[in-house]
Order: sequence, then structure tokens, then C-alpha cells
Amino acid sequence: MPFIADLHIHSKYSRATSKDMDLASLVKWAKIKGISMLGTGDFTHPAWFSELENKLEEAGQGLYVYDGIYFVLTTEVSNIYFKAGRTRKVHNIVFAPQLKIAEEINTILSGYGALASDGRPILSLECDKMVRELSRIDKNIFFVPAHAWTPHFSIFGSNFGFDSPEECFEDQTPKIFSIETGLSSDPKMNWRWSKLDRFCLISNSDAHSPSKIGREANVFKEKIDYRELFDILKKKDKARFLYTVEFFPEEGKYHWDGHRNCKARLSPGEAIKTNNICPVCGKKVTIGVMHRLEGLADRKDGYVDDKSPSFKNMVPLSEIIGDSLGVGAESLTVEKEYFRLINNLGSEFHILLEAPEEELKEKCPPKIAKGIINVRKGNVGILPGFDGEYGSIEILKENEKIADKQLNFF
Repeated sequence: MPFIADLHIHSKYSRATSKDMDLASLVKWAKIKGISMLGTGDFTHPAWFSELENKLEEAGQGLYVYDGIYFVLTTEVSNIYFKAGRTRKVHNIVFAPQLKIAEEINTILSGYGALASDGRPILSLECDKMVRELSRIDKNIFFVPAHAWTPHFSIFGSNFGFDSPEECFEDQTPKIFSIETGLSSDPKMNWRWSKLDRFCLISNSDAHSPSKIGREANVFKEKIDYRELFDILKKKDKARFLYTVEFFPEEGKYHWDGHRNCKARLSPGEAIKTNNICPVCGKKVTIGVMHRLEGLADRKDGYVDDKSPSFKNMVPLSEIIGDSLGVGAESLTVEKEYFRLINNLGSEFHILLEAPEEELKEKCPPKIAKGIINVRKGNVGILPGFDGEYGSIEILKENEKIADKQLNFF
């Protein structure tokens, strides 16, 4: 099994997160999922930093370990400030090579916001200034713009973002060498904009509850430490960084344009025809990731950057089970079947990515095996997400469901 890393998660100290986002629960679910490395998230929060300091054991080269799972020190910050005539709201992930360096980062950032107020603190601090100040602490600190295309809080967001990396980071742009795609975009979409060619694209869950870790992740050839991660991302080393695991971007909650209150879901073309106005209430719609990307892209759909790590679109196992059985992904029926499959076949990532089709057919109910195979082949139907509402995915087509019903009957 390759080395799988989810580098952007949150703790129980972030708003709207589960009280179970603690080290014990994160490690439990990492083992269930087949994840080898997690970002700590939220090291700027004093209480979480204290837990990390007391419970993590050093494993060398910027790596920490807790109950068999490796951790690297990460935190997400919300940079909100006024620049070039507009309010800007950009989320960034900060990576630190050691706890003592993370502590120095916290000392500096505490001058720009209340770190104890949220695991993802709001900072009145320009992105370029943050990179400049924190880079003076240690050259191995690095920064990744988070979920780069979401409308409200990202470097390229339609509402408060920038039109290029250079506009955001100015003379500090050369220190930025990686960008997070987010749930509503994937590498294929990002490859369409030549300005992003030099950046290594990563994908992470941004999880707010333990069971959501790994819904997006990064797959490396073998075990890596912090310094190797830094080197791999800086060099865009596809020999060691094999691929990212991605949502189907249509499933992300900001893929298309729309107005959730009015249940108005619009493709970019439909939004342009209405001058970006909701056809129901007449107010401005939220411009989604696809529309925003179309405005900046300088390549046609289908362009492949063969110098970048690859990617695989995937759907979490609980969603595949739910759709295959015709019940909600959060239901007890799905939970029971999920753990039965984990016990019989191995980790979730083994089931989704590596288990041979014959093994799936032998050990899974027919509809679930067919669902996993359909997802692997991209043979799914998706109603795109919009304005904060996740897209809905159809994994088994109607004729497959009917065939399975007939099979089960006989």
C-alpha cells in the first residue's frame, strides 16, 4: 500500500467541527481509511497546540507520531484585509517543521488576530506580508493557498479573491510552490490555466469530523517525512508523488453557479445569459468554481500537464454504499455495511483504489461491487453542487438497479 497523506484537517477547536476531532479519534479513523500521515490542523489554537505538544512524539525530520500514525504540523488561517480597492478573504495552510517553530509562528500571528477564538483564526494580515514575516523564522516553513477556487475564502475566489498568484503574494510569490485544489476543482481543471503550471497541486479533506478525513488525499510512492514533503512539492516530483485522490469536482458544493435559497442551480453558460442574476429572486448568484475558472483559463478543456502528478476522482465508500442500497450515507444501514466491508477487505482506500474487481465481486454485495467499479471507471452521473450545497451523485444507473433487483429476486 502506498503512503497516503491528508494534510489539511481541523481540530475540535475550530468552529462547526465535531467534538471528536481529537488525536485518538483522528488516529482511529486514519487506520480505518488507510491513511499514513495527517496534518495536525489548528496549531495556532493555544489549547490544541498544548495537546500536540504533550501527546505527539518526535519521529525525526519534522515528523511526529501518535499511536502509529504520522503527523506534520499544519494550520489554516483566514487572511482578511483590504487591497487594491477591495476586501480580500484568503485562506492559507501554514506548514511548520517543528513545534518550537510553530510556537514562534503563533507569537507573530497573535499580533494580527485572536488565536484562541477559533482553530482557524481570522488575521488582519496581507498574504504577502505573512509569508515575508514567517519566512524569517525558518526557511522550511511553507504556505499553500487553501481550496483555491471556492467563492468566499480563497486566492482565486469569485467574491474576494485575486486574478493571479502574483497579485496576492507579490514579491513573495516565488516562495509559494503548491496550491490546494479544493473539493470543487481537480487538477484537470487547474491545468487549463498556464499561470499554475509551476505549482504542485495537492488535495486534502479539510475535514470537520473524523469520518470525513481522506475524502481527498495525496498518494506518495513510499513513506516521507516533512523535509521530503517540502522537497517533493517544490520540485513537483511525480516519481515520488504518484497522484491525488479527488472528489468528482461536480460533487463539490461550489462547482456551478446558483442561489441556494431559491434552489436555482445554473451552469456558467446559463448564468452568463442572465447576467449572473438569479432567475427567481433577481439577486446576484454566487459564481461557482467552473465559471470563475472559465474566466481565467487560457487552455481548452482536456489539456493534460504530463509534468504533474496524476489524479483519480473517487467517491467515499459510505456514499457508494448508500447510493447502491438506496439509503442515506449517514444511515445505520450504511454504517453497518461499511464496517463489514472494512473487516472483510481491508482499509477504505484499499477497497476504493486497489482491491481487484474479482475480490470486490466475491466479498461485496453485487450492487456495492458494481458501484465501486463504476466510480473507478468514472461511470457516474452527477448533479453539480452550487452555492454551498453539495452535488448529488448517481453511482448505479436505473437499468443497473433494475437488473440487480431481478438478480436478487431469482
